[in-house]
Amino acid sequence: MPEIEARELVKCFGKLRAVDGVTFDVRRGETFGLLGPNGAGKTSIMRMMAGLTPVTGGSLRVAGFDVTRDSRAVRARLGVVTQNDGLDREINARQNLEVFGYLAGLSRREARTRAAEVLEFFDLGERADAEVADLSGGLRRRLAIARALLTRPRVIVLDEPSTGLDPQSRLRVWEELALLKQSGVTLVMSTHYMDEAETLCDRLAMLHAGRILDEGAPPELVARHAGAGTADVRVNGLDRGRVRRALADANQSFREVGTLFRVSGRDGRPPELPDLGGARVTRRPANLEDAFLALSGRGLGDD
Repeated sequence: MPEIEARELVKCFGKLRAVDGVTFDVRRGETFGLLGPNGAGKTSIMRMMAGLTPVTGGSLRVAGFDVTRDSRAVRARLGVVTQNDGLDREINARQNLEVFGYLAGLSRREARTRAAEVLEFFDLGERADAEVADLSGGLRRRLAIARALLTRPRVIVLDEPSTGLDPQSRLRVWEELALLKQSGVTLVMSTHYMDEAETLCDRLAMLHAGRILDEGAPPELVARHAGAGTADVRVNGLDRGRVRRALADANQSFREVGTLFRVSGRDGRPPELPDLGGARVTRRPANLEDAFLALSGRGLGDD
């Protein structure tokens, strides 16, 4: 049985259909990503998983339980890390964990013991007595992930786990998520960072406008939709309309990025460019953003 099972899942906000009939499975012990730009429906899916917003239509099961009928059982098996960490700035790091554990149903002794364990796991022991307000953004993010692990959940959902972090803090968070995966925890994460998805995810679903465009392992998606490579075409003052027409007539998937035309391959092959006159062409390996562009016609950073 999948650890998470979504079938024709729908979430509406008034007339807006934020999640439009998505279906996917997450296997136990894997890291599954929801990849897409802002507004794609990633956060809405994760909030439904966590019981933070009701399901409008379809079905959603987590750890074998229906999130609508058995929400308490789901919450007992789930850890949640939202974009807003929700930490109490008035108390220190250790107290944040102990209070959360007690409110989550642990005894006071269990909460103290478990708080010490997760602080050690995330190498936060030396900062246990630090006020949350005095911690850096990276340390607060690690503390929020540590809190999600406090009750030994089977599944942890992380909404944009490294948004706003500096490169060094992002790498540290990635290392700790990899350790969680090795411990057997199932991770579901949303992101619009291509490198984060490629590094952490076993499989991912590419989302656009509330729908899944495709899903699979990152290398499979790149090969299927962006081929073996991508070509960046710089026109250098040439007639942009002429280049645009030549690429369209050659049935090439492309996107205009500033002064560039970014052309994706397909079916495991690099793009086959027509004669573009004096345009300068730079070829590089394809990546997830190229695959997403080929599927949706827009980049992962587009709003």
